[in-house]
Amino acid sequence: MPGINTGSLMDDVITINHGAGGRQSHELINSLFVAAFGMPVPLTDSAIIEDAENTLAFTTDSYVVNPVFFPGGDIGKLSICGTVNDLAVSGAFPKYISASFIIEEGFPVESLRKIVESMAAEAQKAGVKIVTGDTKVVEKGKCDQLFITTSGIGMLRRDRAGISAGVLVSQGDKLIINGSLGNHAIAVLGSRNKLSFTTPVISDCAPLNHMIDKVLEKCKMIHFMRDLTRGGLSGVLNELAAICQKGIIIDENSIPVDDPVRGACEMLGFDPLYLANEGKILIVADSSESETILNILKSDPLGRNPAIIGEITGQVDGKVIINTLTGGKRIVDMPSGVQLPRIC
Repeated sequence: MPGINTGSLMDDVITINHGAGGRQSHELINSLFVAAFGMPVPLTDSAIIEDAENTLAFTTDSYVVNPVFFPGGDIGKLSICGTVNDLAVSGAFPKYISASFIIEEGFPVESLRKIVESMAAEAQKAGVKIVTGDTKVVEKGKCDQLFITTSGIGMLRRDRAGISAGVLVSQGDKLIINGSLGNHAIAVLGSRNKLSFTTPVISDCAPLNHMIDKVLEKCKMIHFMRDLTRGGLSGVLNELAAICQKGIIIDENSIPVDDPVRGACEMLGFDPLYLANEGKILIVADSSESETILNILKSDPLGRNPAIIGEITGQVDGKVIINTLTGGKRIVDMPSGVQLPRIC
């Protein structure tokens, strides 16, 4: 990926940081997998596959969240929503999903039943079908309860094929998110560590394809979309700046963060810009359509607190700058290391 070091790995062994979605993840992916498999760059959330008659989007992801049940969801719901959203932010209509399970011996059948029913419910909400899969059981201690891998296929209209690659991004484009940051990460953290919040924090995990489709149907100058999962907003913005080799300026006072999440971050030393979300996307669009997009998002239950948080600029090529609440400016770096492991 342009602007990201793709040289030799900095470590002799895999560390937890290589799975965090930040700089180490990119180094691992680009220097090892991309090089060996001949993948096109920049990488996108879904591979775009074209032939003479069809354009398809194809994506895959694995889920290892700990705990497997958390406020607002579970590993099954997460796996469906994550795959649906990866397809949708590529501009595709999600259609079919495969699901593979690695189950630790001793995992309760009733828990598995709840997770499978959750997957079925989310697939129905999203309008997709789970059509194939695989199941493996490993000895106790060889897997942490349950891991799920889902892959998805979506149909992509040719006029939307450039959205995921960022090739359409232009100076002056506005950056829009559909709601508050950090809820998923803090919900999982609280459940994992049995933390008690004055106001409960619920994961934002949800399938966003119907909301995204409403935006794409009304607005024809959407230049980029990405869901704000591992690495959070900071990770996506730095990826985008590297892809388009343009600068990005965001305003801290425009970025929505719910008070309970902000309080938890202040207490625990986290930055909401780096926290994982499972129901939030970044939309980059021509400034002429930004208000229309805001109104569409506000009309949807999954976009109740949207905001224009910044814009693309030609002033600081390849960098992300934030105007802080105190009136200063600072660089927002690509995440390095991991704030919260096993978050998705």
